[in-house]
Amino acid sequence: MLLSKLVCERTKEAPQDARITSHILLSRAGFIKQVAAGIYSLTPPAQRMSQKIQNIIREEMNAIDGQEVLFPVVMPREMWEESGRYTSIGQEMVRFKDRTGHDMLLGMTHEEAAVHMARHIVSSYNQLPCMIYQIQTKFRDEARSRGGLIRVREFTMKDAYSFHVSQEDLDKYYQRAYEAYYRIFKRIGLKNFTDFKSDTGMMGGSVAHEFMLVTPAGEDTLVFCDGCDYRANMEVAECKREELPRVEETLELVDTGSAATIEEVCALLKTQAKRSVKAVVYAVRGDASKIVVAFVRGDLEVNEAKLKKAVKMDVVPYDGGVTEEIACGNIGPVGLSDKIIKVFDLSLKGATGMVTGANKPQYHYKGFDTARDLPGVEFTDIAKVAAGDVCPVCGGRLRLENGIEIGNIFQLGTKYTAAMNMTVHAEDGSSFNPIMGCYGIGVGRAIASVAEESNDEKGLILPVTVAPWQVYLCVLRPDKEEVRAAADKIYADMERAGIEVLLDDRDCAAGIKFADADLMGMPIRVVVSPRTLEAEEAEVKLRRGGEAERVKISRLIGHIKDTISRLTEEINGSL
Repeated sequence: MLLSKLVCERTKEAPQDARITSHILLSRAGFIKQVAAGIYSLTPPAQRMSQKIQNIIREEMNAIDGQEVLFPVVMPREMWEESGRYTSIGQEMVRFKDRTGHDMLLGMTHEEAAVHMARHIVSSYNQLPCMIYQIQTKFRDEARSRGGLIRVREFTMKDAYSFHVSQEDLDKYYQRAYEAYYRIFKRIGLKNFTDFKSDTGMMGGSVAHEFMLVTPAGEDTLVFCDGCDYRANMEVAECKREELPRVEETLELVDTGSAATIEEVCALLKTQAKRSVKAVVYAVRGDASKIVVAFVRGDLEVNEAKLKKAVKMDVVPYDGGVTEEIACGNIGPVGLSDKIIKVFDLSLKGATGMVTGANKPQYHYKGFDTARDLPGVEFTDIAKVAAGDVCPVCGGRLRLENGIEIGNIFQLGTKYTAAMNMTVHAEDGSSFNPIMGCYGIGVGRAIASVAEESNDEKGLILPVTVAPWQVYLCVLRPDKEEVRAAADKIYADMERAGIEVLLDDRDCAAGIKFADADLMGMPIRVVVSPRTLEAEEAEVKLRRGGEAERVKISRLIGHIKDTISRLTEEINGSL
């Protein structure tokens, strides 16, 4: 490809809303162009990266017996009503009517379509296990798209769905998929990634893992233990809580005036935040009659993912203000209306000598004892883990880091096959609902993750396995006939040898060419100039660093091929 003809414009300035490295560099290198919030066009370099990543994914999915299919982007309401998700999913799903007035939707995921296909084809246990996958465009109307390709509304994704006769069979296949994911991410050049136990969310099911790239640019919070292998996404992370010394006090109503926050009340009553009860109020999406109050120890925060799982409802922060039942700033568990759903965190189990709201303005209780004042109450883990908390496995200390989700796998059970009445004949003649697994990877997010991890102050440093071109052939003084002729021959020889090469044929300053080469990040740069040609040589330099070397043009093709093989082996060698 000639750079002078490439539909890709490099710039010195990044978009004003670009805050993270991958967004800045992919924009400056001309790889992506924003169309609307969370919607991007991929220019030829990014599309070449996308195709290479997709091919790696295909190879690994085929290696675990996957069969590629293609589901529709647009689906009818009825398909999603079968699963119950047409109404349970909120504004993230785009719904519309076609010209006949029929209710339709844009696919944000394709479990329903997979079951719809399989139930009309798979009828016997002899056909199981089987896995179907696609690489398809999806649309999810994210409330806050950010970070370029990190969090978008329209995206290309590989999603796979497996069907099984038993949980044991699913467990075996789930492990195969798990190992395939590690191979995929290593092959595309990612290094600092790992997997985490995660929340199943709207997908349902009982077991799920997320694959996360550990990076400060991530918006997910990851929990690690330095003393053992314990790690988890914040959504499901657990810890051992400090047990507070028992305090024998009577329940006493005290006037706290305008003090409403944990800090204000504790300062007034001269106690610590961990000796108080925090009340956080939530509304239930789609049901204005339901209010949920989550109670945690005052020094902790509510984990909304855990809370949603505990109440089995989609909760959102409450903004209804003060009512007869909700005395904001003074909410407590004693005397709170029975109309309100109450959830108590494990941190409050056995707690004594606590300060809590009295459910009336300007008043709190001192000396609250959960066992005495709320007999029979059940406790569940709904609090966030904090840095320094105790590891639930080894007793070490936990630390927090940020990460980007690059893939996920779920054990769905029969959530969808039962709801959509997919049955298969068993060996004994009976019928059963197959057990499902689900496996997803976002292609655009993979591009962004590679860019986020592989860069320097000059630009991208792309792995040879996914770089748009393997070689950036830089021609200095192409206005000189002998230089241009030599460069054209090298370019043609590389293409004949199967080397992917981008030829910078522009008649401009060397500094501009070198800056663009660094910005675009092709793994190998080859420079041809009047000076190198005097010695019948070309200059070869790796984008990731190191000294440039002179190579005889007669040996250049072989040297480049060897270098590509070495760079590829460095990536694939750890598989």
